[in-house]
Amino acid sequence: EIPCVCVREELVIRPLHSGDIYASFQFRTLWETDFMKGNKVSHYRLFPKSLGQVISKFSVRELHISFTQGYWRTMQWGQPFLPSPPGIFLVGCVVLAVTDHRFLRYATLPREIVCTENLTPWKKLLPCGSKAGLAILLKSEKLFHSSFHSQAVHIRPVCQDQDCKTTSWELRQTLNVIFDLHTSGQGKREWSLFKMFSRTLTEACPLASSSKVYIDITDDPQGDQFELTPATPLLSQAVVMGDRRTFSVYDLTQQITFGTMRSLNLLIRWKSSEGHMLRPLLHAERYVAGYGLQTGEIHTLMYNNHPYRSFPVLLLDSVPWYLRLYIHTLTVTSKGKENTPSYIHYQPSKDRVRPHLLEMLVQLPPNSVTEVTVQFERALLKWTEYTPDPNHGFYVGSSVISSLVPSIVAMDTNSSQERPLFSNFFPCKEESSYFVRIYTEPLLVNLPTPDFSMPYNVICLTCTVVAVGYGSLYNLLTRSFQIEEPSPGLAKRIANIIRKMRGVPPL
Repeated sequence: EIPCVCVREELVIRPLHSGDIYASFQFRTLWETDFMKGNKVSHYRLFPKSLGQVISKFSVRELHISFTQGYWRTMQWGQPFLPSPPGIFLVGCVVLAVTDHRFLRYATLPREIVCTENLTPWKKLLPCGSKAGLAILLKSEKLFHSSFHSQAVHIRPVCQDQDCKTTSWELRQTLNVIFDLHTSGQGKREWSLFKMFSRTLTEACPLASSSKVYIDITDDPQGDQFELTPATPLLSQAVVMGDRRTFSVYDLTQQITFGTMRSLNLLIRWKSSEGHMLRPLLHAERYVAGYGLQTGEIHTLMYNNHPYRSFPVLLLDSVPWYLRLYIHTLTVTSKGKENTPSYIHYQPSKDRVRPHLLEMLVQLPPNSVTEVTVQFERALLKWTEYTPDPNHGFYVGSSVISSLVPSIVAMDTNSSQERPLFSNFFPCKEESSYFVRIYTEPLLVNLPTPDFSMPYNVICLTCTVVAVGYGSLYNLLTRSFQIEEPSPGLAKRIANIIRKMRGVPPL
């Protein structure tokens, strides 16, 4: 029996008050099979075989990998649907079949460049490739000419029924892009699918059971901020990141969506530049302080913008071994007072083997900034361990901050609004809090760097001496010497001819 495969694709577009625009693609493939029960799978259908074989062979329970270029500006763009740090980020959960133990592994390459070589194999994993549906908008020339772009692959098991006796495998491919108003080169605040992607939508993916485009109109319910054409009567509401959002929906499986032109080119034209964005309740930053190339400090700032509620956060920080942390200098302060973490786990590093691992649970007071500071000393590397451009500095991966954040919907303190009185006694459970994971920016740290021009001079001088000495010796050993009589000159030959005619012996 061939397992069933369900495919869905979505595109969410959110106009930002800065004039930029946020586009988020999501492609989901649901496969009703379970590798962990020893089932032999030979027919993968729409599920990528390359990923299925990795899951089956290495007993991977969960896999998340992202390729990101740029830094997400939370205070200007709000929270993304799926946060990811700059560079390459990998999280995997591996299950040992003998002991049934699960091991969580994560790795990061903060300086890795993301380009077309990463996008092309990512598109090949899609059910329809890049030939139909929303995938035809994925043009590398436009996606990489943006302020921020992030592509990711997420694999996890999901329950098929309420009791979760059987599971399915879910593959989610996501791509998030921020198109900057000034980077795009256009002078007016106007966006369309063609301006963003150089293409328009003509059909849905034939293999997808659902193909929709969502336009976030929460900040413009009356149409005063921007104009959306063509208009659609389909509206949808959902609670996203603790906030109740309203969307205009375009169903690509309906031919009426494309109109008489058989093409959908959504146009968003701004009418007013006024308005403000609700600040995210949780925000984080990180930077390096100090002077010189011996010691320094790592500062991590965590912002709780909720007016009256506190909540705990879990901070996970991995620092390379060549930054030797002084863990006894760790301090946590909130509003100028010491904030004692309720849980701290620290694993020291081993030189050239493993990095430092610091994990702590901290309570963030309402409307406050919590600062975590730790001092470190820079190590001197071997000359072969330096990067090709050591004076640029070394990158340290982002910190990971996880928390259950109070919902924005539930933080409304205005009791004068007209609403049923009994509604205050029955808060909605799904809107009380939501899980969020955010990442700080990576650090760029300078290390003590020797003068690499001296080894270069030594190498050049040594090579020159060896080349001259060996070349001369080889020339002497392989050359053959012969004695040859020199040929007489022209004057001497003429003189000998005359002497011969006169009967006189030649010279």
